[in-house]
Amino acid sequence: MKDNLTELILETPRMWLVACSIPLYEAILRHDNQIAEYLGIEVKAGWTEFGDEPSVYSMERVRVNPAEEPWWQYLAVHKADNLLIGAGGYKGGPNRFGVVEIGYEIMLDYRNQGYATEFAQHLINFAFSNADIKVVQAHTLAEPNASTHVLKRCGMDFVQEMFDTDDGTIWQWKVHRPMSIIHLGE
Repeated sequence: MKDNLTELILETPRMWLVACSIPLYEAILRHDNQIAEYLGIEVKAGWTEFGDEPSVYSMERVRVNPAEEPWWQYLAVHKADNLLIGAGGYKGGPNRFGVVEIGYEIMLDYRNQGYATEFAQHLINFAFSNADIKVVQAHTLAEPNASTHVLKRCGMDFVQEMFDTDDGTIWQWKVHRPMSIIHLGE
């Protein structure tokens, strides 16, 4: 990965999570080779199953409020392979109750190796590094699956089954801010 990047980069043991800036979103929307050139990494087809829609939506939200850049999309770059292996992040900044929602995806060749758990856990930890965040939540399909296992490993609890107009029946998961990091006066 290039040394001169200005994006916020979170580091996990095996990945760099690169917060998408407007120029990075523009590279994503142009073509995979533009992402590769911008970040100085390798990008293979299939790094995302969700297409451009999350990037388009996130970029428009960041254009409206640049201060929310850390609360939208991140690209997951495998350190040792210098390869883009997924994307994820938050669905916006905290609401008035201090809740943020996470989401993530890892490309097929890197699944079942702990990368999704590492990604999700780091998103949770980063959220709780902000004193305004009280709860991190996520949603999954309403069935046991890889994502439900990831969220359980990250300390999230099943909260409820609910209906989403886009996805149908889904499960809601939450983890509350650990007492050990609650600051006096909160």
